[in-house]
Amino acid sequence: MSEPKFLSLDIAGIEAEAGAPAPDRLISGDPQFRSWNVEERDGGLYAGIWESTPGKWRIAYDEWEFCHILSGVSVITEEGGEARTVRAGDSFVLRPGFKGSWEVLETTRKEYVIRL
Repeated sequence: MSEPKFLSLDIAGIEAEAGAPAPDRLISGDPQFRSWNVEERDGGLYAGIWESTPGKWRIAYDEWEFCHILSGVSVITEEGGEARTVRAGDSFVLRPGFKGSWEVLETTRKEYVIRL
């Protein structure tokens, strides 16, 4: 039987992977991550839900990522660019080469699609 072609980002029954920023990227706080990877495909395609508690860390993207904020408030600042506040309902793309910081002001949960 072939796998279904429709996949809901339903995390029920999926165990979260725990994480945190690498110590050399941490700027402030003690952010703790949880990720529920719902889809993983050969060639580097991932989709799921990610959540972080408050804190701030440096980010550097080699991959392309679409994000849709489900809850919380974060500030994403590009090196040499402006700070952007994102909250529930906001969608955006971080392109390869993006460098800056991610600061979670209120625990933030997002849906993501990553392409390596």
